[in-house]
Formats: sequence, structure tokens, C-alpha cells
Amino acid sequence: MINVALPKGRLGKKVYDMFERAGYECPSIKEDNRKLIFENEEAGVRYFWVKPSDVTIYVERGAADIGIAGKDILLEYEPDVYELLDLHLGKCRMAVAAKGDFRDHTERTLRVATKFPNITRDFYEKESRDIDIIKLNGSIEIAPILGLSDVIVDIVETGKTLKENNLDVIDTIVPISARLIANKASFKFKTRAVEKIRDGLAAQI
Repeated sequence: MINVALPKGRLGKKVYDMFERAGYECPSIKEDNRKLIFENEEAGVRYFWVKPSDVTIYVERGAADIGIAGKDILLEYEPDVYELLDLHLGKCRMAVAAKGDFRDHTERTLRVATKFPNITRDFYEKESRDIDIIKLNGSIEIAPILGLSDVIVDIVETGKTLKENNLDVIDTIVPISARLIANKASFKFKTRAVEKIRDGLAAQI
């Protein structure tokens, strides 16, 4: 039995459809109920829905053999897991954005608001830029507008929210998409089963 951690939401549903097409269907997962765990013994798979940011925790600690996590989560938290496949779903980018009239005065410390302090720190260290990270948990876009920060680092998909708040992307840090990840022990002891799933998903990309 392979335990699969799926992220709740639209992405998780798209990912499940890929698993289903690969031969790992579990019809009960599409029923209108509030269950979180679904199993198909014949297919040898058990799915469970978890918060997207928690997928890596379930996989790293062995509660799940494999899971689907965004590249942003993998970069930010650096979990001790194997990254097996880029699913090319949930495509977006991690970017730096600022007000249209922003000018970077390099002699001053740059104030950066973000939900991703580690990604932000790594990026600006490579730029040899002194920064002051302001960790926020939401509504990042208003930070420059209210003078809390000079710029923000956040996930950008269409850019619509930025435009509505008069912000522009001034730098792209890294492209983001959903990745298939595996627990290291599971990959060692269930290699054939995990690789079969990986190959079934890869054939659809």
C-alpha cells in the first residue's frame, strides 16, 4: 500500500486526476463527503487530503510515502525528501515586486516583506544586498503601499493582484510548480511501487 498526501484545493484535484489516469483510481474520493482518507486496496493506494504547506511534513516523517508539494515549499523549508518529478501543474513564479516609482538606494538596507524569509534571504545574499526581512502571513501587497516595506517577495501567478494594488514585478527569483516528492525510506523499501507511480505520472506530461 502506497500512502499519498494530496494538497487540498484545485491543485490536489488536478493531481488526483493524473493518478487516476495512471491507473490509481479511488472513486470514493470524488463523492460529496467530508472524509479526508480514501483507500483502494486493489490499486494498492491510500490518499489523504492535507493542507498544502503540510504535505512535506507528512512525507518527511513517513506518514505518507509520496506527496505533491509546491517548489516554493521545498525551497523555503528544505525538507529531507526526494524530489522525483516536476508535474508542470500550478505554474507560477517567486518574484520581487514594488511600487511603480520604486528606486533601490543600495546604500540603505532594503526592507522586504514576505511569507518566504528563507527564499528571500538566499536570493539577496547572492545579490550581496543588505536587507531587513519583515515576515508577514498574508496581504503582503499592502506592505509597500503603507510604507512598511520597500519591496515584497511573493508568489505571482497572473499578476492581477499586483496590478490592482499598483505594484510591478521588478525581478523573478525562481519558477514554481508542483513536484512529486517521496519519503527517503519509502523510496528505498518500496522503490518499484513508487517508480511505477512516478512513471505513470511522467507519461502524462
